[in-house]
Amino acid sequence: MSAANGGTVDGVHVSQIWRYPVKSMIGEDVDTADLDTLGMVGDRAWAVRDEVRGGIRGAKKIGGLMRFAAAYADGPGSAVTITLPDGERTVRAGDDEANAAVSQALEHEVTLWPRMPAADLDHYRRGAPDSDDLMEELRAIFGRELDEPLPDLSVFPPEIIEFESPLGTYYDAFPLLVMSTSAFRAMEDALPDSVVDVRRFRPSLVVDTGDESGHPELDWVGSTLHVGEVDLELVVGCPRCVMVTREIDERIPQDRSVLRHIVRDLNQNVGVYANVIRPGSVRVGDAVTLSS
Repeated sequence: MSAANGGTVDGVHVSQIWRYPVKSMIGEDVDTADLDTLGMVGDRAWAVRDEVRGGIRGAKKIGGLMRFAAAYADGPGSAVTITLPDGERTVRAGDDEANAAVSQALEHEVTLWPRMPAADLDHYRRGAPDSDDLMEELRAIFGRELDEPLPDLSVFPPEIIEFESPLGTYYDAFPLLVMSTSAFRAMEDALPDSVVDVRRFRPSLVVDTGDESGHPELDWVGSTLHVGEVDLELVVGCPRCVMVTREIDERIPQDRSVLRHIVRDLNQNVGVYANVIRPGSVRVGDAVTLSS
């Protein structure tokens, strides 16, 4: 499927929809989702604040967050249940004991916060860096070796230099991430000794691209993706960071070779960031088309 051709291509459809109730925790695979101008309803509704260094933090800084899972009890707006890394204990975001339980499991003091108004600048302002050397700090965030390039930061919204996320949200940069089944297959072929699991890559929508090879979604940048009732502006490839290397559980261990392949062979990008330009609902199985 290419933007130049447009139209419907047989079999190209949404195969997975992922919603992440808590920033940087494993999310939930759902059959349907509503999208508004801010992104997927209920996505990144909560985040953790680092009570040691300050600021909202994700798994770029607190890698252990990816060993937690979060899900709604009954859809967006209902209670968020957080499963701790032992896979057995659960707490509810906002309950008194949740902060202590999550902090204890992380061995790092944090608090859980719902999304706050965009005008609350101090809430979104970045906390203290781990290094006074800017390049060292950026290499740690993006997981880059000394001889590897950093991403072009000019592709990101300018406010994320000062703030952890676009104000009023807990997104890293853009509200949605689109990936293809071809991309997962290509990475499995390139990394036969690695676990290429969807949970490493945190897409919002996974598009079944059939037998297409490589990473076709990277060629869709600049196009409009039509799916269900929704139109998405495909903005830029997603430069990957240290998060794709994190341990999720014993079946998905820490693996830095995943990022080495992405930086070396894929120009740093896996998946495409998107904005919502026409809100509505999407469902697994919805046909996907592109237009320029």
